[in-house]
Amino acid sequence: MTESPIHVMRAQESWEALRANEFGRLAFHLAGEVHIVPINYATDGEVLLFRTAEGNKLLGIVMSSDVAFEIDGYDSAHAWSVIVRGRARVLEGSDERERAEASRLRSWIPTDKDVFVEITPHEVSGRRFDLAKPWEHMLPTG
Repeated sequence: MTESPIHVMRAQESWEALRANEFGRLAFHLAGEVHIVPINYATDGEVLLFRTAEGNKLLGIVMSSDVAFEIDGYDSAHAWSVIVRGRARVLEGSDERERAEASRLRSWIPTDKDVFVEITPHEVSGRRFDLAKPWEHMLPTG
């Protein structure tokens, strides 16, 4: 029997991937639909932080705090994905805002994003995949 090409990542591996990256996709509910948007983020202990402004993303998380977040990557031989399911909340009060300001969270684009949001995970899961990509071996040579 051959070994499976799909490997479950330990919780520590998943958190290491989350800490090593800063770009992912946030899924949230708004008006009966699921929306997904790219965001840059930072970790703070075992929570995720991001900044936003007034708009659908903020409205969605205020109306329904249930969110999912995903990061992934690949190279020529492997791929991986980490999914976080949890609750998002707007950080309020000077202590919480100072904590977020002190993190490595910085906006990637020069727009006003003065609302800090924290995602507290209730589930973090990750998988690694050994890629076969047989089509790469079928290319003509010469």
